[in-house]
Amino acid sequence: MIGDIVGRPGRQAVKELLPSLRQQYGFSLVIANAENVAGGLGLTSTTARELLSAGVDVMTSGNHIWAQKEIYPHLEREMPILRPLNYPPGVPGKGYVVNHQAMVVNLIGRTFMGDVDCPFRAIDQLLTEVKPKPPIIIVDFHAEATSEKVAM
Repeated sequence: MIGDIVGRPGRQAVKELLPSLRQQYGFSLVIANAENVAGGLGLTSTTARELLSAGVDVMTSGNHIWAQKEIYPHLEREMPILRPLNYPPGVPGKGYVVNHQAMVVNLIGRTFMGDVDCPFRAIDQLLTEVKPKPPIIIVDFHAEATSEKVAM
């Protein structure tokens, strides 16, 4: 898991370091938080493709995923970009994906993050719906409040 990649310097670091790290350690799945890769705020299809070509398999996000409107249609398409699962129904995109025998889930906290559904109920609901459950479940929880992070 690569934490928050910020702007061009972050993308450049991923492009320079990830291919050799993948080879050296044999990573079968690389997840990266990509919500700030486009100029430090948001994600575009171009910056997403840069990360994918560097070896990122799944991109997670948070509240900044909505900063670049150009990415909205790609949230519904083939790019492995996740937006938080607990956004209200009707919001573009998906909140989880199964990749390499692992389910990657993206959630967002409620404190200081706006009007989103409860992340705890969202993950509980998902875990009852997904059948069969993959052997590995990875949650990227984007939150401001330490108390929410600890509770998750």
